[in-house]
Order: sequence, then C-alpha cells, then structure tokens
Amino acid sequence: MYLNFLMKQTIVSIIVRSFVSSMAKSKFEYVREFESEIKCLPNCWIVVRLDGKGFHKFSDVHKFEKPNDKKALDLMTKAASRVFEELNDICFAFGHSDEYSFVFRKNTSIFNRRQEKLLSLVNSKFSSAYVYHWRDFFESTELKYPPAFDGRIVLYPTDSNLRDYLSWRQADAHINNLYNTVFWALVLRKNMTTKEAEERLKGTLSSEKNEILFSEFNINYNNEPEQFKKGTSLVRKLIKQPGRKIELFAVPLHCDIIGDKFWEENPEILDCKAAMKFENDENIPVLSITSRKYVI
Repeated sequence: MYLNFLMKQTIVSIIVRSFVSSMAKSKFEYVREFESEIKCLPNCWIVVRLDGKGFHKFSDVHKFEKPNDKKALDLMTKAASRVFEELNDICFAFGHSDEYSFVFRKNTSIFNRRQEKLLSLVNSKFSSAYVYHWRDFFESTELKYPPAFDGRIVLYPTDSNLRDYLSWRQADAHINNLYNTVFWALVLRKNMTTKEAEERLKGTLSSEKNEILFSEFNINYNNEPEQFKKGTSLVRKLIKQPGRKIELFAVPLHCDIIGDKFWEENPEILDCKAAMKFENDENIPVLSITSRKYVI
C-alpha cells in the first residue's frame, strides 16, 4: 500500500513538472526573442580596455601618492593577473595609471566571440579582484567605497593595427606621466595651486617639461622608474622555480613595446602559440596564474 502511494506521488510530481515546463516554453520563453548578441568579427584581435571611473576622486579619498602610487599600480596588475587566470585566451595585457587593456588571441572562439560575454566577464573579474586584493597592498587603508571601471571592446584586423594600438597606449603613459611628474613637483615642492601649475605648464613641450624638472627640482626624468614611464606589460610564461614543477605565471615587464625587440623576444603573442619558458634571471616578482583548486 505504501509502495502504491509512493508511485502515485512520483507520477503526480512528473506530471506537474512536465506541465510547468510546457507552460514555460509555450507561454514565457518567447521573451528570449528580445535578447540580442553581437559577435566579434572573426580573424581580428579582440581588445578589452577597462578604465577607472572617477579615479581622480577615488585616488584623493584613499590618499594615493602623487604623482604615482606604486602600490595602486601593483594592485591593478594583480587584478589583471586574476583575469589572466580566468581567461586562458588572453595572450597579453598592458596597463598604466587607472586603465588596463586585455588582448584576446586572434583565433579565439571563447563564448562564441560574443561581445557582451567577453566585456562583462573581464570587467567583473577585474573589479572584484581589485576589491578582493585591496588589503594585500593597502594594509592600513580602509576601502571607503567600491571602485568602478567602464569598458569597451575594439577589434583590430592586423598585427600592425594591434601593435599601433599598444604603442599608442604606451606613448600615452609616457606623456601623462611626464606631465604629472612636473605638475605635482610644482604643487608639492613649490607650493603652487593646481591652477597655477596648470597655467605654468600650458603649451609646454616635452623638452621644456624635462628642463623644468632638471633645473628647478634636480630631477632627471630618464632616471624615473620604468614602471611609471612605460607602464606594465603582462605576458604569460612558463617558469621553473626551485623545488617546484614548471608552472604558468603572469610576468609584469616594464619595457618598451613600441620597437621590434619586445615582439621578437615574445613571438608567441602574435603567433597565437602557447606560453614559452622564461628564465627569470632578474628575479622579477611574478604572479602565479596556474589553475587554483578551492576546497569547499
């Protein structure tokens, strides 16, 4: 008798589920027709660029060092490395100030090359990692409100187009850093107001900014940290560390990427090949992106 009862209950349950499923498909599923998807063109490099939203205010509220806060820049790169870890089809990234550009392999088929998927995942992973790792870099500074990043996707059909884009971003890093270095020297060391400093620098050429730094502050811009002048290039490399098996790392490099040398030394980026072995002779602080296993 009890067995009959269980059988009846099972049959009723199946009928109800079937009815609900049928109703969902026949009556409600039509709303999916309102969804749209835009796919990135095939055979093009996909670049996702993130920019901090309102980071002038954010840096002031959290008292970032001027003109550059190394901890803030390193936090950006740490967040970028977590994006690397999540998305294996990202072959290169470049960042400076409050922006980071992520380059997907030209032949990637991840998420069917759907723009909204790529943009939303890169942005959400980067933003959450920035907050998650905040205390690793700012131990005694409370995160007073969550940061925000806007994002865009740009497609580049040729290797030359991609290199020109990255050259533009690195040139922009240099131009902005030179201006900020002089600007904050005038404000912090000559006690100018920000408006006075802006007026002093209005219309000046790079050579004139360099002259102000050297003659008035004894600063040789060429001796400023490469990270500030050239930004951070993030590459995937296989590294064998003492006592450990070979592992995948994101290697932050502060070098020229406008000339040919970088691309000749890292051919796997444009060739869409697997990460190459890297001899870390200079003991660069690398970031592990080997797949993590979480215990639940």
